[in-house]
Amino acid sequence: MTGRRFLVSVWPWRGFAYSATTAVASGLLWLLLAVPLTPVFAAVVVLSAGRTDSYLILAAGLGLVGVGLLALLGPRLALSVARAERWRLRLVGDAPLRPGSRGDRYTDLATWRAVAYLVLLGAVGPLWLGALGVIGLIVVSTPIAVDHRISVMDSMSGIVGRAGLGLVLIPVLLYLTALFGGAHAALARMLLCPEPSEELVEVGRSRTRLMNAFDAERLRIERDLHDIAQQRLVALTMQIGMARLDLPPSSPAAAAMSSAHDQAKALMAELRDLIRGISPRTLRELGLRAAVEELAASSSLEVRVDVASSRFPATVEWVAYAAISEALANAVKHSGATEATVTARREAALLLVEVRDSGGGGADPDRGSGLTGLADRAAAAGGRLLISSPAGGPTILRVELPCAS
Repeated sequence: MTGRRFLVSVWPWRGFAYSATTAVASGLLWLLLAVPLTPVFAAVVVLSAGRTDSYLILAAGLGLVGVGLLALLGPRLALSVARAERWRLRLVGDAPLRPGSRGDRYTDLATWRAVAYLVLLGAVGPLWLGALGVIGLIVVSTPIAVDHRISVMDSMSGIVGRAGLGLVLIPVLLYLTALFGGAHAALARMLLCPEPSEELVEVGRSRTRLMNAFDAERLRIERDLHDIAQQRLVALTMQIGMARLDLPPSSPAAAAMSSAHDQAKALMAELRDLIRGISPRTLRELGLRAAVEELAASSSLEVRVDVASSRFPATVEWVAYAAISEALANAVKHSGATEATVTARREAALLLVEVRDSGGGGADPDRGSGLTGLADRAAAAGGRLLISSPAGGPTILRVELPCAS
């Protein structure tokens, strides 16, 4: 909401959709709760009608029926509403949502979190929805009230003034809708998608440390290959070339030295490609866009690149680059594609990377370790990897990675 392009983005309408579906969900919830609550209300009415033994017995019986129905249906209803709410939360946020717990219905903490959200939806939801409705009526009625104060002779200026006032008040209503809906969604996410336990947090941190250690070891191997192995191979190639010049061109030794010289040059080219694959220098120095353009130029496919020019954290850039490289390599080897499209853009706090090729589809992560390894690295970075590859194509690989502003 603090961004300058908020009103021209899709977020006001996503907030409006979330608020509208909240009103529908709250109304349906009260209809469903009418079944167990009716005996409770009937017990209250019976108690207020008289204090005799027969009235007390009837009220107690109705109360027990109502409480029993609430105990039986309440957790089931709360878990169902929680599943629906996790789906609705995608309207007001792109962050990945953790799945709900499937533990015991009455002893699992997630069940009582869902019950707490049921109370939020049933009690608090109608309050802010009602307040928002009143504000909406004020926004709609204010131009009409202003118009009644304008004389008939000044009708044209009244129309212009009413239209201008309405245009000014519409953004206010959109901001308020997004504000109320965002606050409700934040409470829902806090109740239904809690932070993991300390043990899980420590496991995630351990995995991140392992990934960082792997990246540091990869950089060390790249430096050793570049500074030691490649330099020695260059010196060896030059020595072979100089020795070949001292031999008679028609001698067998000259032919052998020429073959050794060609093999050394081919090996040097392969080593250079290997070093570039281990740690692309372009990626480190110029960023993701330059590295992807270099990757597209060396691919046998016709690759269209639409990548943001801004820089991202090093881990995020490396995971995104590895995913794009793996997707293009798979498209060349397995799908029979002739062209591909690579897009990478920032949306809110996420870097969204998508690779689409024109191949025959049918990609299966279970048949190889490349996509599985990428999914693990994306998870270690706090993101996720998605793939769609129906028979006949196209294959779409999507990576969602959290990135700092």
